[in-house]
Amino acid sequence: MHDRGANNHSEVTDFILVGFRVHPELHIFLFLAFLFIYSMVLLGNVGILVIILTDPRLNTPMYFFLGNLSFIDLSYSSAVAPKAMANFLSSSKSISFAGCVVQFFFFVSFIIADSFVLAAMAYDRFVAICSPLQYSVRMSRRLCTQLVVGSYFCGWVTSVLLVRNTFTLSFCASRVIDHFYCDTHSIEKISCSNIAINRMVTLTLAGIIILPTLIVIVVSYVYIVSTILKIRSAEGRMKAFSTCGSHLGVVSLLYGTASFESFIPSNNAELHKVASVCYTLLTPMLNPLIYSLRNKDVKEALKRILGKAKALL
Repeated sequence: MHDRGANNHSEVTDFILVGFRVHPELHIFLFLAFLFIYSMVLLGNVGILVIILTDPRLNTPMYFFLGNLSFIDLSYSSAVAPKAMANFLSSSKSISFAGCVVQFFFFVSFIIADSFVLAAMAYDRFVAICSPLQYSVRMSRRLCTQLVVGSYFCGWVTSVLLVRNTFTLSFCASRVIDHFYCDTHSIEKISCSNIAINRMVTLTLAGIIILPTLIVIVVSYVYIVSTILKIRSAEGRMKAFSTCGSHLGVVSLLYGTASFESFIPSNNAELHKVASVCYTLLTPMLNPLIYSLRNKDVKEALKRILGKAKALL
């Protein structure tokens, strides 16, 4: 199939990010809302990183993965939020073609890495609960590093493929992206190319990425729940559940919001944007709260840091 237009992507120098279709007076409200949420994302995730890096007691595989999760959450929200906030206050709302590619690349890279790190964390909890005596051997520093590096590598490779798949399309007439960031489906909508193959490639990559990580998470928790139910004491069961409760909350939040968006009709662009806010900003904002409020080690480490800071004043 040939393109439906003559112009190709090299002739497009910029795009227009529509953002939310609301009354202009509400743009300042959206700016303030995004600013508040993004500030909480920065505060929470940088806080988690500082706690983990400064407290030697948290030098364990679980917190190694958590630190990388916080870095990833901070990174993919930072790929989206600053430009969205700038456009709320701008009359042009433009983003250069190169800027759109860069934003797309980093967002996809980190969101994919996020899913792999969550799968690695599920495996870590599986080993800790189902094979506690072998934990230190099976979850070696080398394996943890390999899992994290592999997560970033998979994100990078997937992003390169999707960038090539998306930005080699032809854009003949409209350059208006009906979203607040450069999203695959929104970009495809303004293309004059035949996108059937592109969508097939996108869906195939999504399946290759999502299914294995989901299988690892689900299978890990089937074994975890089965093991916990065999524990005779109620106190022992609660202690075991508490070690994986935060991770389950984070997984449910990310995959729940992503699943919600998949059920939204394709013609309801505004609802898609609201769902996108959930996993691009709200999830990275809530993850540190989930871990800090439900995790005894993190709360104690935070108290020690605050105590040291108070002593220095």
